[in-house]
Amino acid sequence: MKIGFIGLGHMGSGMAARLITAGHEVTVYNRTPGKAGALAAQGAKVAQTIAEACQGAAVFTMLANDEAVESVVFAERGILASLPNGAIHISSSTISVLLSDRLEKAHREAGQRYVAATVLGRPEAAAAGKLFVVAAGAPDAVADVTPLLEAVGQGTTLFGDRGSAANLVKLAANFMTASVIESLGEAMALVSKGNIDKRRFLEFLTSGNFNAPVFRIFGELIVADAPAPAGFAAPLAFKDIRLALQAGESLRVPMPFASVLHDRFVELLANGGDKLDWSAIGRVQSRDSAQPELAEISAS
Repeated sequence: MKIGFIGLGHMGSGMAARLITAGHEVTVYNRTPGKAGALAAQGAKVAQTIAEACQGAAVFTMLANDEAVESVVFAERGILASLPNGAIHISSSTISVLLSDRLEKAHREAGQRYVAATVLGRPEAAAAGKLFVVAAGAPDAVADVTPLLEAVGQGTTLFGDRGSAANLVKLAANFMTASVIESLGEAMALVSKGNIDKRRFLEFLTSGNFNAPVFRIFGELIVADAPAPAGFAAPLAFKDIRLALQAGESLRVPMPFASVLHDRFVELLANGGDKLDWSAIGRVQSRDSAQPELAEISAS
């Protein structure tokens, strides 16, 4: 299939590479052109404009936030103005429910189609084609892009005809992951202050009731000697928590834990954590409890 891919960050680059490996004709676009070099070496065509990436049957967007998505969709020669009639915009960005609904309406009025296909997983999972895909949209559009979703993920779960349902599920999942990171950090700080080895504690957890990837992956990042490279940067996670709270307010769902996480991210960013992985909030507790080995949470 001839497709475009816009947004070549940590996740987008891996996803685009998987689409090339699966045999699709991929045209990539990124505001920073240098990020396209590795994909060009794998066979991708590099677009100089957004419009050039929108000449196929579908175009992916994998961008940082609502503002970035709006800037490429609604620009004068953006996706909405350039995508052929009947072609599909696949939005994999973690964006607000409100923007997702706006995109769906705009594409429908333009004679185009829209599928929200958010993904769960870290950059290494994207590069390996092991993401978990959460998709929603008109059944015919979802069916048409299923081969593309299968190329980037190990499984796709559908959540109905309204695209924004996938965005709501993704926000809820990121809220849950951040809650796990926070609870792990608090538990690690507690046992460590009691002179119990944190790694031994993690091994105990993940060999029993907490034997799940989210505990293993983020537990390892928290007990590591140094902060992890930013697979998912703290400011992006902070944005997702804000969007989850926004959705909760709109739906009249109180989310007290999300409010705690909001403040935890504010604390992390206020202490220089802008370039850290979001797992760094799990290290804040050790600093707060005056454990010197993890006092420098803002180290890069």
